[in-house]
Amino acid sequence: MSGLAGKIALITGAGSGIGEAIARRLATDGATVAALDLLPDRAAAVADAIIAKGGAAFPLVADVAEEAPMRAAFAELANRAGRLDIVIANAGINGHWAPIDELTPEQWDVTTRTNLRGTYLTMHLAVPMLKAAGGGAVVIVASINGARVATTAGATAYSAAKAGQVAIARQLALELGRHGIRVNAVLPGMTETNIRENTWKHNAEAASWPVHFPDGDIPLTAGRAANPGDIAAAIAMLAGDDARHVTGAELTVDGGQSLLR
Repeated sequence: MSGLAGKIALITGAGSGIGEAIARRLATDGATVAALDLLPDRAAAVADAIIAKGGAAFPLVADVAEEAPMRAAFAELANRAGRLDIVIANAGINGHWAPIDELTPEQWDVTTRTNLRGTYLTMHLAVPMLKAAGGGAVVIVASINGARVATTAGATAYSAAKAGQVAIARQLALELGRHGIRVNAVLPGMTETNIRENTWKHNAEAASWPVHFPDGDIPLTAGRAANPGDIAAAIAMLAGDDARHVTGAELTVDGGQSLLR
């Protein structure tokens, strides 16, 4: 992928799954990767793996929804790299899924905190660095649940947060265009990751609708979920100079899954 050599790329949630695949892909394409994760061991492992393959990377540690740790991480980023060209706001959780009358305010807050507040804080702190660099590329990793799918039982808080991320991308594409900053959203479908570690279902089936899908509801792959590299490839395209005239886009990467749902 052209246009990434020599650029500094921040990936949040880089310690596993889609985030790790993005970090590895952008490093392979020539970017220096700042791999930010909540867990220090994961962030360090990804950075070390990139370096072992001849790439450039360093770890950052923060909860994306906590202001003070995020400010400290960005200060370290500025100190170590001196600039910022690419931001991939990827950190997220599935959170709590339950019927709306059983979903507690606390569960709503847990679910929206990482997905929505975390995206806000990432952008709030990254934009001054992108402006100082004379422009850049942002990709927000949302979900088909935030724009095209409403059949995931009990996922109201998750879907609302992901729809909010899409709205943020659209809004900031216009707001930041004058500064040469492109902002796009990628909407993955079912992907093979460990996000189920952060999924808590509470009687979610009570919110389901009786819809019967054909065997294998991902038409392109006969039901096989995407692997994180499939999502990373799309994000690498949007991050690079080949997409220099693309902003405010919502790129669905789901093998046609949302066309059935």
